[in-house]
Amino acid sequence: MDAQFKKGVLELCVLSKLLQNDKYGYELTEDISKEMSVTAGTLYLILKRLKDNGYVDTYLVESSGGPARKYYHLTDSGKTYQQQQKEEWISFTKKVEKLI
Repeated sequence: MDAQFKKGVLELCVLSKLLQNDKYGYELTEDISKEMSVTAGTLYLILKRLKDNGYVDTYLVESSGGPARKYYHLTDSGKTYQQQQKEEWISFTKKVEKLI
């Protein structure tokens, strides 16, 4: 997949996965990697930006096999933001489809 295409939609993919349920970073990377190649570092940068903007909160869950995991949870404003981004993406892709 073209890097520019992926860059433009990856944040929406992260938001959409978190809308389904809370996830920790590695789990999120694994889920998204099933459909497109992505590195954990890229996703952590997106998660940090989403947290800084108040779209996600984090909490720790103890793990039996190692250190506690940091889970990401979509806030109410994050849910609203996800819906707005989804609507914009759908509108954008419809326009592109008409052009091509």
